[in-house]
Amino acid sequence: MNEATAEAHQGHITGFGTKGYRSYVLISLMLVYTLNFIDRTLISVVAQPIINEFSLSDTQWGLLSGPPFAVFYALMGIPIAMWADRANRVLIITLCIIIWSVMTALCGIASGFLWLLVFRVGVAVGEAGCTPPANSIITDYFPPRSRAGALGIYSMGVTIGGVLAQLFGGTIAGIQGEDFGAWLGSIGLGGLFPGLDWSTVGGWRIAFVVVGLPGVLIAIILMLTIKEPPRGYSDPPSAKSGQKTDFFDAFKEFTPKPTFWWLSMGAALVAFVGYGLINFQAPFLQRVHGIGVRDAAVLYGAPLAAVAAGGTFLGGFISEKLEGRFPTVAAWLPGVGLTLSVPAYIAAFFAPTLSLAFILWIFAAIAHYSYLGAQYTVGTGIVSPQSRATTISVLLLIVSLIGNGIGPLFVGTMSDFFMNREIAQAGLSAFAADFNPRLCSTDPASIGPNGPELCRAYADGLRHSMAATSLFLLAAAACYFMAARSFDRDRYRGDIPAAGMHI
Repeated sequence: MNEATAEAHQGHITGFGTKGYRSYVLISLMLVYTLNFIDRTLISVVAQPIINEFSLSDTQWGLLSGPPFAVFYALMGIPIAMWADRANRVLIITLCIIIWSVMTALCGIASGFLWLLVFRVGVAVGEAGCTPPANSIITDYFPPRSRAGALGIYSMGVTIGGVLAQLFGGTIAGIQGEDFGAWLGSIGLGGLFPGLDWSTVGGWRIAFVVVGLPGVLIAIILMLTIKEPPRGYSDPPSAKSGQKTDFFDAFKEFTPKPTFWWLSMGAALVAFVGYGLINFQAPFLQRVHGIGVRDAAVLYGAPLAAVAAGGTFLGGFISEKLEGRFPTVAAWLPGVGLTLSVPAYIAAFFAPTLSLAFILWIFAAIAHYSYLGAQYTVGTGIVSPQSRATTISVLLLIVSLIGNGIGPLFVGTMSDFFMNREIAQAGLSAFAADFNPRLCSTDPASIGPNGPELCRAYADGLRHSMAATSLFLLAAAACYFMAARSFDRDRYRGDIPAAGMHI
């Protein structure tokens, strides 16, 4: 046995590369995932200004922020992942970063609802190529005993991206167009935009451009500094490291395993709630508690995203610590957190003060997002190294179609429903046709004497919708508990057949 072969046989103990380099790769991929979610989440941070500028109903906003993105994310995810199971994964991630970053910047110049929709589809196409190959790379760099923690750290990109989207997006969106134009002039860049009337440029447009373009530079750095690891390097020798999968081999591996389907449905329901709430979080804070777009993002949205990141890390950390005593903890621990989050969310939405709502919301977010690392730990743990990218892409397809595809639209539709019910109960249905909700934040006096009651219905409709949506987390928790029952049986053990290979 030569030195290279001996080293490969030790990969399941040592991992690929030095400890320091593995850490660099993990942090780099986590930052890519962070960038992914900054660009994905930014639209929700500036939701109310877009709703106001294009005079959208909550149903229309739910449509814009949900189904088109989800459908194209799902359609592109599987072919890109199959490509990643055969080709250079670092190159694939690099190309996808460039696509979604450019498309994010283009959202800032959208002239109307339709163009914004088109550019969001472009963001979805690029972002579909991030997580499946990244998960596959991580499992080749880290041995099995370290993967739960590594994937938990990678998964923090979701919530850290949420924090930075709130901080950068909220701060930039609060800038007046004239002030930004004057700043560009002060640094000698004013000549790049001759004849542009900055007074007509909303802060939300500036936010998309400023946040989107740096991703191109990050993609180039990633390509130059991360090595493509040998496929299956950190798995036991029995896992047949380095072999490439046949086109449908991944499907043959995961489809007979109940764990995959329970995990997929649980993750999809969590995403249904998560995407639904996050896309209406800023409008909720602005309508119900009367704060501006900047304060909603910086003072409340960013801290909530930060504690959610802590919840993601905590879930992975506890899972890794308890795995010795409880082999299926990665699957059932999320069910505990999700169950605890529901009463906290409902109490937060109906809290009489913003400070109390914020405290309750913090607890709910920590408990809610403790599930995220498990989504990838369990998903990659039930298939061979050669099938992991494809397996995760199918998982994300289900999550995207149900979660991002239906969640925001459901919250928006229910918000309009509850608003109209509130208006009818107040005996103001005759005034509903002429009611323009955007005036509640821009010019409430112009609504007339019924304005306060109509604006209260506008706020309460969203309050009731978000509370009703959070109840779906109980069904998600049940799915994770069911996944735990078959997880140990369905684990991939190299050449040893798993009992879960039959239904």
